[in-house]
Amino acid sequence: MPTTKPETAMQYLLMIYHAEQQWADLPEAKRNAMYGEYAGFMKAIQESGHFVSGDALQPSHTATMVRVKDGKVSRTDGPFAEAREQLGGYYLIKAKDLDEATSIAAKIPSVAHGIGCVEVRPILQY
Repeated sequence: MPTTKPETAMQYLLMIYHAEQQWADLPEAKRNAMYGEYAGFMKAIQESGHFVSGDALQPSHTATMVRVKDGKVSRTDGPFAEAREQLGGYYLIKAKDLDEATSIAAKIPSVAHGIGCVEVRPILQY
């Protein structure tokens, strides 16, 4: 991956979605192999200068939703909505344009193996 000049780069959030049960159902050897691929992917985007930050997330059942209505704060355990795929992790990257960002997103190991998808969203710079 070519290095992008910081002054010409935009930031993109790559949100990784997958069905949690599909990931859990993978044989342990395949999951471990994919973890290795993730380590290689992370190293590649760090070395190319695209990486800003990224992390995996705890399962969606650990989520807490916070809402404020009429000045009252309410907290709800669990994910925001029932969905086939849940947000499992993210990368914040720098890329020259959407084409470069989607090219990087397509190399995320779980997505490259057909497990889930990645939402690519530009960061609004103030």
